[in-house]
Amino acid sequence: MPEDMPSLGLDEALWQAWKSLELPEGFHAEIVEGFIEVSPTGRAGHARVINRLRRALERHLESSEYAVHHDWNVIHERKAWVPDLFVAPEDDEEFLTEDGLGFTASAVKLVVEVVSPGHENQQRDRARKRRAYARAGIPVYVLIDDYDNHGTVTVLTSPSPGEETYAAAIRVPYGTEVQIPEGPVKGFALTEAITGPRLT
Repeated sequence: MPEDMPSLGLDEALWQAWKSLELPEGFHAEIVEGFIEVSPTGRAGHARVINRLRRALERHLESSEYAVHHDWNVIHERKAWVPDLFVAPEDDEEFLTEDGLGFTASAVKLVVEVVSPGHENQQRDRARKRRAYARAGIPVYVLIDDYDNHGTVTVLTSPSPGEETYAAAIRVPYGTEVQIPEGPVKGFALTEAITGPRLT
């Protein structure tokens, strides 16, 4: 590297690399804990759950100023994630990053991940993204997980950014209703109609 060229920190180098990526259709890239992770879009079962949940959330939010977003970046301090779904203001103009690449994490009230098959995918959603979303202070993280026992829904709240953790967690098996306890989606029930029945 030439002497007059300043060395980039890791976060900035990853950020510049991420912004320059050109991915084939059906893939997205995220910056998660010091790595750029490229993932394909989910399989049919994955998409089915997301679509059912999106439609139900849209009905719940119909008369509010919030909307359900998907296939869009959530950005926090040179980190970028593409949640399966997230809830943020419908009028997005003031909440976009300066470069228009995505929503600022501070405007996001809820994120949802539907866990994909494979050890790395499971670790990303259950551990790495859990820490990342807590670090960004996102108030509610919903994890729908076919691969935990016979299927579970976990609702995480009370993020502690400095500790990179959520202080409160409700984890129930598929088939057991669980409600979102706070924010614009408060009272929304995640049910078997969204997840499907317990897996055998």
